[in-house]
This record gives sequence, C-alpha cells and structure tokens, in this order.
Amino acid sequence: MNAVGQIVLDPLIPWPFLAAVTLVAVLMVGLALLRGLTGWALRGLAALVVLGALLGPSYQQEDRAPLTDIVMLLEDESASQGLSDRPAQTRDAAEALEAEIAGRPNTEVRRIAVPDGEGDAGTQLMTTLSRALAEEPRARIAGVVALSDGRVHDADLPLDLPAPMHLVLTGRAEDWDRRLIIRNAPAFAIIGEPVTLTLRIEDMGAAPEAAATAPLEISVDGEEPQSFNVPIGQDIELPVTLPHGGRNVLQFTVPEAEGELTDRNNTALIQMNGVRDRLRVLLVSGEPHPGGRTWRNLLKSDSSVDLVHFTILRPPEKQDGVPVGELSLIAFPTRELFLEKINDFDLIIFDRYKRRGILPSLYLDNVANYIRQGGAVLVAAGPDFAGADSIYRSPLGPLLPAAPSARVLEEPYRPVVTDLGDRHPVTTNLPGRGDWGRWLRQIDLTGSEGNVVMEGIDGRPLLILDRVEEGRVALLASDHAWLWNRGYEGGGPQLELLRRLAHWMMKEPELEEEALTAQATGQTMRILRRTLEENVPPVTITDPSGNVTELELSEGDPGVFEGVFEGAEIGLYRLENGDESSVIGLGPAAPREFEATIATGEILEPVMAAMRGGTVRIEDGLPRIRSVRAGRPAAGRGWIGLTPRDAYETRDVRQTALLPGWLVLLLSLGLITAAWLREGRR
Repeated sequence: MNAVGQIVLDPLIPWPFLAAVTLVAVLMVGLALLRGLTGWALRGLAALVVLGALLGPSYQQEDRAPLTDIVMLLEDESASQGLSDRPAQTRDAAEALEAEIAGRPNTEVRRIAVPDGEGDAGTQLMTTLSRALAEEPRARIAGVVALSDGRVHDADLPLDLPAPMHLVLTGRAEDWDRRLIIRNAPAFAIIGEPVTLTLRIEDMGAAPEAAATAPLEISVDGEEPQSFNVPIGQDIELPVTLPHGGRNVLQFTVPEAEGELTDRNNTALIQMNGVRDRLRVLLVSGEPHPGGRTWRNLLKSDSSVDLVHFTILRPPEKQDGVPVGELSLIAFPTRELFLEKINDFDLIIFDRYKRRGILPSLYLDNVANYIRQGGAVLVAAGPDFAGADSIYRSPLGPLLPAAPSARVLEEPYRPVVTDLGDRHPVTTNLPGRGDWGRWLRQIDLTGSEGNVVMEGIDGRPLLILDRVEEGRVALLASDHAWLWNRGYEGGGPQLELLRRLAHWMMKEPELEEEALTAQATGQTMRILRRTLEENVPPVTITDPSGNVTELELSEGDPGVFEGVFEGAEIGLYRLENGDESSVIGLGPAAPREFEATIATGEILEPVMAAMRGGTVRIEDGLPRIRSVRAGRPAAGRGWIGLTPRDAYETRDVRQTALLPGWLVLLLSLGLITAAWLREGRR
C-alpha cells in the first residue's frame, strides 16, 4: 500500500464571490498605498491571510492499493473457425498467450468466448467485446487480443476502445475456397415463361490457377440434377422455366473441389412461386336465363382471366326470316376454338348448354380428349340437362360425375355443405354458413361419382367434383346460384364459391384437396397436410444428410393436419405422406459464416487503427508482448503492445487544515493592529 499526499483547496464561498472579495481587497490596499499610509503592506498581508482562509487549504493524504491491469482475450468460436485446423490453432495460441500475459507483473487475463450470433447473424465479436467492457472498469483495461479468422460481421459497431486492440489471425496463407453466389433470383415467375437468374462461381484465397471452369448441377424439386460446365469468376445469366404453379425449389450445386476449405457455400437453394400470367377461360352459354351473366361477370371481374364467351342467342330451329348473313358481324370461329386452340384454355364452362347441332359431336369429342389430357370442364346444369338434348347424351357424358334422372325438382331448398365438403378447400369455411338464402330448382342426378361437396333437396347431390385421368370435371346441378348474387332471402357466398370452384378446376395449388406443403421460418418448418381422409399417417422427413424422421400430424381445421419440425441442418428436405410428396429448403442459400471463409485482417483494421493496434498471423509464430505508452504505436513485426494503466484503489483519505480558524484570527488581528499602531505613531 502506498501513501500519497497533496494540497487541496475547498473554498468556503463560491469562486465568483471569492474573486469579488479579492478584487475589493486589492483596491483597498491600492488606495492605502496611494494615500501614503505606511501600514499598507501590513493591511495587504492581513487581506492575504483572510483570502487564504476563504480558500480552505488542507493537506490530503491517501492510502492507495494498486490494481492489476486487465487484458481481454477473445476466442472466436464461430462456425467458420471450425474449418481446417483453426480450432487447434486457436486453442494452442489462447493457452500460450494467456500464460505469457498472466506472467507479466500486475496483469490478469479475461478469456471470452465469441459464439455464432443468433439466427444467421454471423460472428458478433464487437458485440461480445462491448458487453465484456461494460462489466470492467475502463481504467484497468490494458489491451484487447482477438483470436479469430477476421471474418467479423459487426465490425461497424461503434465502440470506444480504452486500450489497443490486436488481431491474432488463424488460418493459413495457402487456404482457398470456392463458393456459389446467387446475385439475382426473383420470388415469382410466370409458369412456362423463362426467367433469368444471375449466378457466379468465385474462387477465394490461394486458388489453383489452372481451373477456368467448374461443373454446376441444377435440380428442380429434388429431381435428378442436370450438369453444366460454367466459367469461374464471371456472372452467368441462366434462363429457368418453372414447371408448375406454387412453390418450385431450385437447387444449384458446385461439387467440392480438392483442397478447398469447405463445401458449405457450394450449394444454393432458391424457392420461387410459379404463377399464371393469364388464366384462359372459354364460356359456352346455352339458353338465356336470369342468371346468364353470372359466370361472365365473375370471370370478367378477375383481371388475371382472359375470357372467350360463346353465346347461343338464336337456336337453329328459330325461323324469323332474318338472313343468316345479317345475324352477326363476323363468323364465330368455332372450328378454331374447339379443334385448333382448345388446349390453350385452362377451363371450359358449359352454362345451361344443350345439343342443338351448333357444336358437332366431333367438337365435343375433342373437348372430352381435352379433359383426359389435363383440361378442366365445368357444367352448370339447368332443365336442359334433364332433357333429351342434354349434354350428357354427347361424347362428354362418360366423363361427367353423374347422370340426369330426367326429373327437374321445382321447390325451395337451402344448399348444404356435406361432411366431405367440410374438408374440401372449395367449400370449407364458406362465409355466412347457416344463413344462406334458398334456391328454387335442382336437377335430379343418379349414380354420382367423385366428391359430393354440396347437397340440395332431400340430400340429393348438388355440387360434384371429380378427376378424370389427368383432367377435372365439376357438375353443378342447378342454375339458381345467381339468386345468392341478387340477395334473395339474404343471398349467399356465390362469388366466393364460384371463384374457388373455377380456381380448383384450373389446379391452383392453394385449392388442392390432397396436398403436402411446408412453410419455412429460419430452421423451423410448419408442415401442412390437406386431405379428404379422416386420418393420415406420420409424415416422413429426409434431411440433407439422408437421415429419416417421422413426425405425427394433428388435425387443426377440418381436412388440415399440421406439425412443426426443427431442422438441424441447412439444405433441402424431402417430405412424404401417403401418395403426396414435397420438398422445401431450410436456411439461407449459404450461411453467413460461410459466405467468405478466407482469413483476413482487413475487416477489423479500421477498428484497431484507432488505438494503433495490429494483426499477427499465428502461422508466423505467436507475437511477443511489450509495454507501450498510450498514443504510441502498439504493434510491430512479431510483437503486440499493452498499455500499463497504473490503476489503484483508494483505501483511506486524511485531511489536515493548513489555516485553522484560531491561526487565521490571530494573524489577521495581529497584522491589522500592527498597521494601526504604525500609522498612529506617524
């Protein structure tokens, strides 16, 4: 323990008042001198004694205990530090530096681990250092030594360092790595139209100079990849055409090259949603009726729908003497629509259509083939469906999910969603259920197949959905859906029902009744299984390493089973449940820790330059430790410097007044009396 003494002042009055008193005393002494008073000097001495007393001088003695200097030793334990022999380098260097620093007099070491940041934040070295500094007195920090590869992702964090900071760099000068970069990848693309992605394969570090190209493998939805040779170090414009709607998972992989640090940045996953540019619909209207414009208004209200409306306003049997050439401005292109261009349509709707000889059987037979090859047909039936000229008695009949019994039921009834319809995405959770208005007509059907999702009079099928080979067929056994649109008895969700029905027919992914999908948030996936079945088996999950996990799903909404899975790895996961399968990518294209893996001191250089610190490579040998004064260069060839702080703790303080009150009173009275006597004798 050391004793240190010093004189301290503790004025009895504020400094401004003390200055004013001093000025008055000087003026009075000066006045006495001008008047020739012989005691002016004694008067001045008395004033000095009083002013000295007002300053409150005292002699202060402190008993101080010296405190040790603190050196912070940061050990980077992030993912990129696990490459090659960096863990061994870091461990050995940390132990050696700790021993050397701790062996210095009056010095102690704080070893601090720097893990990966939360999520994909990367190496948060400066954040960790900031928290550590907040727990220690700044006056004791003699230096900061970071053992790291220099790939720090929060180097721009503003931090006022109290002492020099140094980087002891891991890794080796001959390290090299190859990475795949996705520069441009849109989130959406139009199905069937090419979209351009921008990729780049880049070599970092001491890469071999012989390689000018590298293989690139491309896989869509986990299928067998296609391989191409592409140049290294150049942006690659890659046209990609999405094969289907909904999520498309594209995986790009560059095979690992001999000698590179890691292959964790050789794979990129892109998840793009396929959307239709325009939905092409052909609407064939038969006999006019009050709801004849229902379908037209619905489809025209959707800006993404291209509608061709074929309307039969004048049947062939009507003879009114009007010349045929004056019935229309142009001849309607029936041959082009039903033979040449039929496959261009996503949906064909027959609204109260019956055979009148306008569309020959050859055309309708072509429509049947269109269905089998993946097309969609919706029949909105009226009384014509039950007659002898019904469309059922055409080549379309074998593909329809039910046959007419020739009965037309004319009585009020309320459409009801069946138990199966509660699970089907077309009819589940329709708004206003239970308060819908009634319809007044229904076509009686027999021998129904497919899925009956709505019922009418006495539980008879009202809406039937069916799949025929690659296509889809729907039969609505009433022409009174328009009553809901008119608000009859409160109306109903006519627009929403017909919209869902049309989009299910056009195979929109969100309306598939049998589907397995997943939604990813970081490393967590939420798995959704939609089905018409009452139960589903566990979903089988295959991770990027080939490990298989089974996950039980629980039913939430009717027909929707779900579960949550935490993926330990970043990459492509395969999901299987019954006949349904799906793929999903978890995590970023490449974790932030592996975007750049070559050790460098450039990122931390601006931070270290503030206190004149430096960088030393471990492979060149551990640095020597020196003591340097504050403000002087703190690093050089093979050495780093610490700044001794000479911090101390005050244990005891003692103060002794230099001008006690009795002495001030005695001196001031004596000097004033002496001045009076001297001036009186004169």
